[in-house]
Amino acid sequence: MMRTLLLISLFLLTSFAVNAQQNKISGTIRDDQNAGIANVTVQVLNTNLSTLSKANGDFEITNAPNGKLTIRFSAIGYATFIKTITNNQNLNIVLAETNSKLDEVTVSAQKTEENVQNVPASVTTFSAAKINDYRLQNTRDLATLVPNLYSSNPGDGRNVTSIRGIGTTSYDPAVATYIDGVNQFGLDTYISSLFDVERIEVLRGPQGTLYGRNAMGGVINIITKQPGNNTSGFAGIDIGNYGQQRYSLGIRTALIKDKLFFGAAGLYNKQNGFYTNTFNDTKFDKLHGFLGNYYLKFLASSKFAITLNVKHNENRNNGTFPLTGSIDEALANPFQLNQNSTTEMVDNLFNASLSANYSGNDFNFTSQTAYQSNYRYYKSPIDGDFSPADIVSIVNNYGKDWNKVRVYTQEFKFSSPASHVSKLKWVAGLYGFYQKNPVKQGSYFGADGAVYGAEPFTTAVNINDGKGAGFAAFGQLSYQITEKLTATAGLRYDYEHKRLLASGEYLIPTLDPIVIQGDTLAKANFYAISPKLSLAYAIADHNNVYATYSRGYRAGGITQLASDPTSKPLDTYKPEYSNNFEIGSKNTFFDQRLSANIAAFYVNITDAQIPVLILPDALTTTRNAGKLVSKGIELELSARPVKGLSIDYNFGYTDASYKALNVSKGGETVDLTGNKQIYTPETTSMFALQYSYEIDKRTKLNAIARGEWLFTGNQFYDLSNQIQQKGYSVYNAKLGFSAQKFDLFVWGRNLSNKTYIDYAYDFGAAHLGNPKTYGISLVGRF
Repeated sequence: MMRTLLLISLFLLTSFAVNAQQNKISGTIRDDQNAGIANVTVQVLNTNLSTLSKANGDFEITNAPNGKLTIRFSAIGYATFIKTITNNQNLNIVLAETNSKLDEVTVSAQKTEENVQNVPASVTTFSAAKINDYRLQNTRDLATLVPNLYSSNPGDGRNVTSIRGIGTTSYDPAVATYIDGVNQFGLDTYISSLFDVERIEVLRGPQGTLYGRNAMGGVINIITKQPGNNTSGFAGIDIGNYGQQRYSLGIRTALIKDKLFFGAAGLYNKQNGFYTNTFNDTKFDKLHGFLGNYYLKFLASSKFAITLNVKHNENRNNGTFPLTGSIDEALANPFQLNQNSTTEMVDNLFNASLSANYSGNDFNFTSQTAYQSNYRYYKSPIDGDFSPADIVSIVNNYGKDWNKVRVYTQEFKFSSPASHVSKLKWVAGLYGFYQKNPVKQGSYFGADGAVYGAEPFTTAVNINDGKGAGFAAFGQLSYQITEKLTATAGLRYDYEHKRLLASGEYLIPTLDPIVIQGDTLAKANFYAISPKLSLAYAIADHNNVYATYSRGYRAGGITQLASDPTSKPLDTYKPEYSNNFEIGSKNTFFDQRLSANIAAFYVNITDAQIPVLILPDALTTTRNAGKLVSKGIELELSARPVKGLSIDYNFGYTDASYKALNVSKGGETVDLTGNKQIYTPETTSMFALQYSYEIDKRTKLNAIARGEWLFTGNQFYDLSNQIQQKGYSVYNAKLGFSAQKFDLFVWGRNLSNKTYIDYAYDFGAAHLGNPKTYGISLVGRF
């Protein structure tokens, strides 16, 4: 089916790739001293057209469409500049240095490239330079850097992320992650490492209309770097305490100028671990991994391009869940645990996509076909009671037919052309997926199994063979009612079918398996309609206000087989819906030296899905059990008050509490109405100060000093609101040199060595945030 759709899309795109009237965009790019700037990337947004400026700053783009076009100019050491033109123009562009003016940022938040300040929604962006400034190496590092965003994991690398109080600990996320346009379908199949990234866009609030399922809290949109005509590359090394090592290497080049482009980048990282296992006096969470990212792009014409993108990530973790039995124990004996069963986790992820893009005079069209897989298992049983006792351990090494998730996705998207001069702009598309998720997991009861009421040296095995498929159609229209007022309306229809075959058996040595649950099949269908409405008003050229309503949707499902006496196996739980209201203002002042964005939001969630971790199975069951209301405010400020000085500040406040919540505890239903949402800090705050002193203008050599303060407010980790982490601060800093060809920095994180809980299960097991780390980084570029 996917192959057929791909062939159809390629045929259509090839048919569209016809010659049109040729137009030329040309000009010269200079700095503030009137000297030409070489190697500036000049790109016509929402097309396949781009070029590099010559040594004297001259550039030329041919085959440009007629009409109104938006051009982006970007180069190392200079603030990104965006200019809108009409038809043929000879341009004289002056770029300011990065340390004297803010970048003008383009995002694809609404499935088309546009200036972030014109998008009627809350969007936080990180350019490649900012990613380097903040040392972002994993999506969990976005916590607190984005207002009202929290992200953490129990040590297994699968991040639980919440935005504005919308989050979950189930395998179906509430915040969607996209990498190069591909939906990272679930916690099993997404790559959380950040490497070779061009920019990150964090969209806050429901994005169901354009992004679909599981974008209840928002979307993390990651765009990696792509090759062009110029040959460029990098090599880097990071060395730090706790045996931290990180080696990176990459190259991007044109195999055939203006036609065929290739890019490859690799990252190897390792770490001795932060925890000591007192059971055998060894390092517990010792890990290493390799991440690869590869591009092959063919530009058949100025209008038609095909891109193959392959990513893979192999992780090995000796001590996957560094957990202590309680918060008190974790804080009293930091980074010490006592577990008798230790093993290596094998975690292999593979993502591939093939995109075909047509940019025409009448419309743009994109087809994207993607495949994702994750094979994750423990080489030997892993501790399930997080103690030195031999009570229970988890077994899931049953071969590649089990615990290997596979997902296929296909999206067709049409949109108004880049040269569209009409007051009406539009985007529409179709999306489909197929998922296969075969889970086989056993609970092995050891010599102390009687503590859990089980016969020692026996194994309870649960098999949950799941499949799912879905279809969606979406569209969005923006109409410029007046020169200053723009209205946007969108609608998405989702259909999803799920199938789960469950069985269970009990294994006793020397005896045949005892069937405790025969093969039982369940099926369910789910539907959702996700509308969006917004009004945006331009008070002035760089001052906008907006109001938005949107509906969020998180897919329903079927409860897995587990030893939960309060939940029948194969019960269907309904989708979770939210209604989101937001008002905001986006402003840029003083010739791009200060930006100030503020937003207020109100979210009402019905049929809230409540995931419950079932022990000793280590499986998660889900049920609809609540109504949640979340409201708050957000502020983001960025300033370049004087040359060399950068100031960034953000603040977020969230009040997320349940207006109705009934959960099962100890076999009884407990009313927790009024309790706070989990993994939702009441406040987040970040302040970053950086000063850059120019040493040599020709080589762009600068001495840089940077400091950061991050505050995470009070939050709870269980719905009963008994497990709490009080607010805490973390301080980061780095000092060094940056030039056109290299970066050299010494750095430190959590410099006050604050001990705090980063993740905790509702039964009390806790994982600490990282202690004080420090090191040195060197990156060379060519």
